[in-house]
Order: sequence, then C-alpha cells, then structure tokens
Amino acid sequence: MENSDNAGHKSISEINESVADDPFSNQEYLQRKLYFLLEHLKNMHGNLPEQYQMRISYELLAGVANSLLNDTIFEIVKGLMEIQHVTEAHLMQVREKVENDHQLEIKQWESKIQDPEELEHIIALMKIKHGKNMKETDMKLVLHLDQKVKDQQSTLEKAGVPGFYVTDNPREIKIQMYLLDFILRLSRLKFESGK
Repeated sequence: MENSDNAGHKSISEINESVADDPFSNQEYLQRKLYFLLEHLKNMHGNLPEQYQMRISYELLAGVANSLLNDTIFEIVKGLMEIQHVTEAHLMQVREKVENDHQLEIKQWESKIQDPEELEHIIALMKIKHGKNMKETDMKLVLHLDQKVKDQQSTLEKAGVPGFYVTDNPREIKIQMYLLDFILRLSRLKFESGK
C-alpha cells in the first residue's frame, strides 16, 4: 500500500537529477547565454546612430538580455511581427479597394456623359471628392496602425521586456523599434550551450 502512495511522487534525488539535466535551471548555462546575448546587443548598439546610442543605456541592454534568457519573448516578438505584416497587407488592400472604387466611379461617369465639358466638370468634382475620401481613408489607416503599435508596446511591457511601454513619443517609439530589431536579429542566432 505504501508503494502505491509513492508511485506518482519523485524522490528528492530524482528531482535534483532532473533539475541538473535541465539546462535552463543550470546557473552556468544561463550566465553564458546572458553574456552571449549581451555581447551581441552591445555590438548592435554600437552600430546605431550616436543620438540613439546615448538613449539606450547599458542597463537597458542588460535588462533586455536578461528578459531574453527564456525564449518566450522571441516567440512573442515573432508573433507580433506576423500580426503586423498581416495587418499592413490588409490595410494596403483596403486602400487599393478605395482607389479602385474611385476609378470605377470615374469610368461609370465617362460612359454615361457624352458632353466633354460636362464630363470634365464632373471628373473635376469627382477628383475633389475622391481626394477627401482618400485622405479620410488614410487617416483611418494611420489610426489603425497607431493602435497596433500601442498593442505591441503593451504586450511587450506586460511580458516584462525593458524599454517597452505605451507611448506616442516618436523618439521613444524609434528606440523601441531598434530594440525590436535587436530582438529579431538575436532570435536568428543560435546559442550553443557548450561554448
């Protein structure tokens, strides 16, 4: 009976062995990975324009490197980038549809109106109307993209990535874009635990 109670439980020595086999619980492994990430971040940082180098501190780079020890952040960033690309493609399709609708409307008028002067006047009015409509469409698309940026900032902030928070400040957004680029570039590098 005693054996059946312990059947589902591991002994402390078994737990210690499994922890030792897990490279993510190994302090030395994590330290080497942290140095690897930090070294690459410092190299990328050194290639930035000077005005941004001054705005991204060593402490921020160290915090980003630390947040990347677990590959979850890489997966979150890749997912956010995929969503961004799909969103951008969709918004381009929306814009193209509006442009096509404008061209179709002009062609319909061209087929209906025979008098060249009247047609010229209608087309001039259509161009004004279409210009206003396109400006409104572009504003809606920009607002949609702005909201996507805020969603990304919020997601990365909640995930604990230093340097990310919701902001409209163009300079801060540029820094966040550089940090995102760093993370994407690091995600393509292979860290070998034996080195």
